[in-house]
Amino acid sequence: MVKKITTIDPWLEPYTDKLKARNWHVIENSRRILGGKSASEFALGHLYFGLHRTETGWVLREWLPNATKVVLVGDFSEWQDDEQYEFVRDEDNWILELPAKTLRHRDNYKLHVYWDGGDDYRLPAYVRYAVQDPDTKIFTAQVWAPKHEFAWTDQGFRPSVDVPLIYEAHVGMSSEDETVASYNYFTRHVLARIKKAGYNTVQLMAIAEHPYYGSFGYHVSNYFAPSSRFGTPDDFRALINTAHGMGLRVIIDIVHSHSVKNETEGLSRQDGTYNQYFHEGERGHHVQWDSRTFDYGKPEVAHFLLSNCRYWLDEFHVDGYRFDGVTSMLYHSHGLEKAFTSYEDYFGGDVDLDALTYLTLANAVVHSAKPEAITIAEDMSAMPGLAAPVEAGGVGFDYRLSMGVPDIWIKTLKHKKDEDWDLAELLYEVTSRRPEEQVISYAESHDQALVGDKTLIFRLADKEIYDHMLVADDNIVIDRATSLHKMIRLLTATAHGGGYLNFMGNEFGHPEWIDFPREGNDWSYKYACRQWNLVDDKKLKYSQLGAFDKAMITQLRGISGDVEYSYVHQDDHVLSYARGDKLIVYNFSPTDSYTEYALPVPAVKYHITLSSDEAAFGGHDRIDTRLEYEAADGYIKLYLPARTALVLTAK
Repeated sequence: MVKKITTIDPWLEPYTDKLKARNWHVIENSRRILGGKSASEFALGHLYFGLHRTETGWVLREWLPNATKVVLVGDFSEWQDDEQYEFVRDEDNWILELPAKTLRHRDNYKLHVYWDGGDDYRLPAYVRYAVQDPDTKIFTAQVWAPKHEFAWTDQGFRPSVDVPLIYEAHVGMSSEDETVASYNYFTRHVLARIKKAGYNTVQLMAIAEHPYYGSFGYHVSNYFAPSSRFGTPDDFRALINTAHGMGLRVIIDIVHSHSVKNETEGLSRQDGTYNQYFHEGERGHHVQWDSRTFDYGKPEVAHFLLSNCRYWLDEFHVDGYRFDGVTSMLYHSHGLEKAFTSYEDYFGGDVDLDALTYLTLANAVVHSAKPEAITIAEDMSAMPGLAAPVEAGGVGFDYRLSMGVPDIWIKTLKHKKDEDWDLAELLYEVTSRRPEEQVISYAESHDQALVGDKTLIFRLADKEIYDHMLVADDNIVIDRATSLHKMIRLLTATAHGGGYLNFMGNEFGHPEWIDFPREGNDWSYKYACRQWNLVDDKKLKYSQLGAFDKAMITQLRGISGDVEYSYVHQDDHVLSYARGDKLIVYNFSPTDSYTEYALPVPAVKYHITLSSDEAAFGGHDRIDTRLEYEAADGYIKLYLPARTALVLTAK
């Protein structure tokens, strides 16, 4: 029996009627949108719309309600209108059937769309491959119909049942070279690193096609097209197929919170109107993101987006999604300048019930089409029920990103001296989540690595990182930085409430921020790559941080249950807690080491399975990890050097 969220969280009881009204709206709105179909069946638009090869030739279908005429133009017509390529109207849809010889693999094409008072060239909404002209930078649809279909070999793949240990990555910036890396490069060189580091899930950013590289893939133009700047659709399939062969789950960022406002390659004014896919007037424009906002209550829009959810599962075998910008979707205000300090914030007129309906349907589509798939909501509002089952009164996400955790680390590092860190507050923040949900915890993601911000290691080491990262170099600033880098990540990772995430390179303290080519940096790729040579060089402390992260990830696989037996001694700067059979202990003191320090424990015997002070991890080897510890009267006594952390496992 699934417990209702009002039972799990007693603070929700006064809002029972509002929750019922919310759920009633979702149910009724879902019925209206689905029109009698199941969510999974409804989400098959990609099998109807777009370009498809048939037994006798080709068929291309588009939803363009305001169009008055549609003509297919391309290489085959010398880019001129020709009546033999003119679509036939069927209510709001337009259909064109062509002989097999008309189109060939890699032919370029567009739609010439006419409407009352104008016309322009558009890419099909369901285009599966779009390529960018290197000179004009304009995208064109391209036929992707190779003679032989991709041969999948992942039929027996089943994702790990362990908690998601997520390696967030960007294909284009994954190489050491100052260029755009490819799917093939990532497959050959980066997947093995991820596997070796111990992560079980790869989260890929910027997969759906986007005109501006520097948008990190968050201004999507073509929702069904893997970005051609990294390679072909089959190259992307090979990446996922290879990852599955290595036992790695692959999830991708899916951006349904907004859309690029570009018209020549995006959805905006595809049929000449501003409100085909998007809201009318000001509501259809996301001013802060300079983009368009979807009208989730329109059945045709829900059909498009839900089909997109299913498409990547079916066509590319992805294992789930991180839904980007969920807070922006959930509220008419996009959640801007709101603190979300009261339950009233979740049930007032600011909540977009159409978006709430869409997200509920999206989760239903994903989990019915692929039950083992996972969905993660990027939401900072902590809306009740967002990451709870629908039958419990929730929206259906498996996890919510714990976005407050990196914020508390930034605030602590920026505004407090080391000796003033509030350990009780830190433990509360890294374990904080709604009672009905699971969260993905992280100390830093790509957001904290962007130019204008700072990674953890750079906040800790600053300019010293450029001159003092040799293993043989004894530097007090770097010693503090590497010690705290390990401790911060261990505290975040072991106190997680569902899973853990790391951004590519941050595990070893990548020294540089991310800055994509733009006018302001003279279109340089210098900071749009990763310096893997640093972690590979045993003479550098980056390799030691990488080794610690690998050892930490190994420990995470054995951690389960809630945080308990927590102990905080603020004056001593000592913190400890238990998770299942693990005891995690920290001495955050900058100066004081302790011998025979007594800590409460739930088990009797322990041995050390991880010490941040090991020389292999850049520590000072002050702790004998061979020793065993036996509790007396519910306590064990440990040697705790300054700025060290330990993981002990019950025997």
